[in-house]
Amino acid sequence: MNNPLTHFDSQGQAHMVDVSAKVATHRVARASGSIRMLPETLALIREGTTKKGDVLGIARIAAIQAAKRTSDLIPLCHPLPLTRVAVELDIDEALPGVRCTVQAETVGVTGVEMEALTAVQVGLLTIYDMCKAADKGMVMSDIRLLEKKGGKSGHWQAGG
Repeated sequence: MNNPLTHFDSQGQAHMVDVSAKVATHRVARASGSIRMLPETLALIREGTTKKGDVLGIARIAAIQAAKRTSDLIPLCHPLPLTRVAVELDIDEALPGVRCTVQAETVGVTGVEMEALTAVQVGLLTIYDMCKAADKGMVMSDIRLLEKKGGKSGHWQAGG
């Protein structure tokens, strides 16, 4: 049986996967996550009255920047020429908090799942950073891949 952990060679040593024989295709990945906070903290975000300014606008830019820098953060991740990164930040009163969804795209030989997941994490971390003075107990959770398209493995979508 082949080792499903492709970042290890036959001797168990970590390596960057060889993608040179793969065909370039349009690749898409969507990921999401959320940050829960006190209702008062969410009100500060909604009203734009935090001391640091437009929390969601800055978190959106941070998420995009993180997608672009993923290979600098994840040691065995290939650097990718991203063709699109879209970030949605939705206030959810029921949490209370913010939901972050990122769609990353490229035309290349390897997928963009790590870029989408990294962007979600950094977007949420940016919200935490900007609001921690008001609420140190915020909780980031449910970070996951929702969907990926392209490449040999085709289309995958998370259940439930």
